[in-house]
Amino acid sequence: MTAPGALRRQPKVAVIGSGSWGSAVASIVARHSPTVAWGRDAAVAEEINTRHTNEEYLPGFELTPGLRATTDLQEAVEPADILIMAVPSHGFRGVLDELAPYLRPWAPVVSLVKGLEQGTHKRMTEIVDELLPGHPAGILAGPNIAREVAAGYAAAAVIAMPDPHLAAQLGELFRTKYFRIYSSSDVVGVEIAGSLKNVFAIAVGMGDGVGSGDNTRAMVITRSLRELTKLGTAVGGEPETFAGLAGMGDLVVTCTSRFSRNRHVGEQIGKGIPVPEILAGMKQVAEGVKTASVVMEVAAEYGVDMPIAREVDAVVNHGSTPEEAYRGLLNEAPGHEVHGEGW
Repeated sequence: MTAPGALRRQPKVAVIGSGSWGSAVASIVARHSPTVAWGRDAAVAEEINTRHTNEEYLPGFELTPGLRATTDLQEAVEPADILIMAVPSHGFRGVLDELAPYLRPWAPVVSLVKGLEQGTHKRMTEIVDELLPGHPAGILAGPNIAREVAAGYAAAAVIAMPDPHLAAQLGELFRTKYFRIYSSSDVVGVEIAGSLKNVFAIAVGMGDGVGSGDNTRAMVITRSLRELTKLGTAVGGEPETFAGLAGMGDLVVTCTSRFSRNRHVGEQIGKGIPVPEILAGMKQVAEGVKTASVVMEVAAEYGVDMPIAREVDAVVNHGSTPEEAYRGLLNEAPGHEVHGEGW
């Protein structure tokens, strides 16, 4: 439950993470409620406070002037009625554990993170449930390229919370004239979809990098959606979720946008650049690189065959090449499109 009156008055919001998407979301939320963004980089915080920009992660866009930033986690979290988590999955647990003593009871936690924890295979809301029992936990996800949302292009997302009424209430924080927010109670499905699509974007990027055509790209995206849906429903997600914004929508934009970090990684791999070199040249995290091995472990746990994800993992983590990956996929005999196993 939420604190009495927390959503009836103007709630105070803390956004934890000042990367591109965290900054874009914080700027939107700051239009509706007093909002503080937290990040470790003092220079970024100073720039947000004085120039209302974040050129390091969201270059060329003015942020809402009322948005404040700090490097002091207690200062950001202690007054907050609502917590929004925008740190990468590998740092999620550590930051959440650090801020836990400062968060007031019942405050909802909304994750913007599209990844799974290595080792535990946990979704981000499961980590919230573990470290912050009693706090409603959900996720905001969809086909959202940060710079396009910041520029005011029409876009949409879905907010999933166990309580659909709370999801609808929280959705008002993120809604603008051009940013449509839908609600859902399928937290599992939305989180799984958001995590897996990054792995498949690497697969599409690899095809682009080696010079495959539009037909190949469409084939891989479509069959990736099938894999995503198979594992997502096995884990407990609702089938309809994977045909929606968090599933098909996010998969399409992540696999095709020139601004997609995961597609970029795949494309660079396809051009023969080693993964460590690619990652060293990026300012932000490509979640699909770390998620690939976790996805294969989860797929094995649930007995789901995922050939595309398997080939991405083989390239990213086991020394295979994009050419070998695509050759392996094409060597598999196609079966029934809907009910068949494998690729």
